[in-house]
Amino acid sequence: MRVDVDTDKCCGAGMCALTEPLVFDQSREDGTVVLLSAHPPEELWDSVEECVRVCPAQAISLDETA
Repeated sequence: MRVDVDTDKCCGAGMCALTEPLVFDQSREDGTVVLLSAHPPEELWDSVEECVRVCPAQAISLDETA
């Protein structure tokens, strides 16, 4: 699984960083998403999928073939 983020879409809500802090953080400058791991370990996949669902700006996407 590969995680992609679109910082242009990100509204800085921080739901991703709260839900899975091992994969996502927020920029101190503007609060937008910072991707810490584009290829998270399998044990984090469920929480990463939850981040996709709860992102209000739909700024997170997954490529499950990668």
